[in-house]
Amino acid sequence: MTAVAVVGDVVLDVVARARAPRAATSDTPADITLGRGGSAANLAVALAGAGCAVTFVGAAGRDDAARLVEDDLARHGVRAHLLRSGATTGTVVALVDERGQRAMLTDRGANGALRADAVAAVLSDDVTHLHVSGYTVLDERTRDAASTLLDWARHAGWSTSVDVCSVAPLRAIGREAFAAATRSASMLFANAEEAAALSGCDDLDEVLEALAGAYGEVLVTRGADGAVAARGSARARAAARATTVVDTTGAGDAASGAYLAARLSGDTLADALGRAMAAAARVVGGLGAVPYSRE
Repeated sequence: MTAVAVVGDVVLDVVARARAPRAATSDTPADITLGRGGSAANLAVALAGAGCAVTFVGAAGRDDAARLVEDDLARHGVRAHLLRSGATTGTVVALVDERGQRAMLTDRGANGALRADAVAAVLSDDVTHLHVSGYTVLDERTRDAASTLLDWARHAGWSTSVDVCSVAPLRAIGREAFAAATRSASMLFANAEEAAALSGCDDLDEVLEALAGAYGEVLVTRGADGAVAARGSARARAAARATTVVDTTGAGDAASGAYLAARLSGDTLADALGRAMAAAARVVGGLGAVPYSRE
């Protein structure tokens, strides 16, 4: 069993999908879910579901939201180390439109207190892969911690990965800053918009060449157009499998986690992409990021 450490945000998710046109100054009927969120935690759950031994590390408050996150991760087979502080646990409010696309209102809360030495102190000796969330890189308060952990893991002989997570803060800090902080990552996950912004290219082939050259291996998810992967000169493509799209929240995280688990177990790029598309299809069929919560 491959042992993977995942470092990223501890987040409570509030997901709302309006069932009628929004009434600006009154009530609008909606479907609303409350539960554990966070891109890195979603990826950790996908890894555990694919058979990896997963340790998740993040910064949280001493509140009910942190306990909910911890309990949910344990229920899905993820060992959680939440580094507690006096700050409030992070919260995201996701507003989902009629096409299943979402906009997010984010309060990072305690996540800004993450420190590299505290993370390293709780990682077990059997870990062989480290994944660091792009949100940890995008936040200037934790960027050095993310970079330090990736450097440390590389020197320890582990494989490493990072996902971009969000295009607006990537553009705000600049692609050079993100690339410098993630220089020790050996695998990159991004959606099409994030990949174009990070590479500085518009053409997909040029995007893959640039990012595979910088990171070694790259997975680019493309929504309804499926996904592509590249390692060196090798390329693979897969079509999306979803027939019903209710909410895209967490689909990229599930795809990345399934892809990473498959690659760590020795699957080809093509086989790993197939597993990624199957995982994404399970997520987009319901409201919220994790399909297991709906079973």
